[in-house]
Amino acid sequence: MKFATAIAASLTGLFVLSGCSPIANVQPADDAGNPLCAEMMVLLPPEISDQQKRQTNSQATAVWGDPAQLVLRCGVTAPPPSTDPCVSVNGVDWLAKEGEEAWTLTTYGRTPATELVFDPNVIPSSTILATLSSAASKIPAQRTCTTVSKTVDVP
Repeated sequence: MKFATAIAASLTGLFVLSGCSPIANVQPADDAGNPLCAEMMVLLPPEISDQQKRQTNSQATAVWGDPAQLVLRCGVTAPPPSTDPCVSVNGVDWLAKEGEEAWTLTTYGRTPATELVFDPNVIPSSTILATLSSAASKIPAQRTCTTVSKTVDVP
C-alpha cells in the first residue's frame, strides 16, 4: 500500500512539473511591497496576445511569454513631468519611451507607478494597454498628463 501511495505521489508531482515554464527572474521595483501593487497584481490576465503569464521570482512582477515578451513591475518610482509622449487608455495615462529593442511604458500620475517593457513587434502596445489599464487603474491617480498623444476608451 505504501509503494502505491509513493508512486501516485511521484506521478502527481511529475504532471505538475511537466506543465510549468521556468520561473522568470525579474528584479523587483523599490516599492514592490506597496499594498496598492497587490491590489493591481490580482487582476492581471493569464494571457495577453497569445502569450501565457509565467511565475516570477519577485513580488509585484509579472511576465508573459517564454522567453519573456512582456515584463511588468509595479512599485517603480513615479516619473516626474516629462516631454515623453503620453497615451491615455481607459483613464490611465502612460508615458512611452521607444527604444531600439524594446519599449517602456510607465503609468503617469500614480504612486507607485507600474512599468511595462516589451517588444512592440511581438505584442502591440495597443493590445497591452487595453488589457492592463483596468488593473493599473486600481492604483489611484493623483495627476494626469497635460498633453495626451492619444486617448482611447476600450470596453
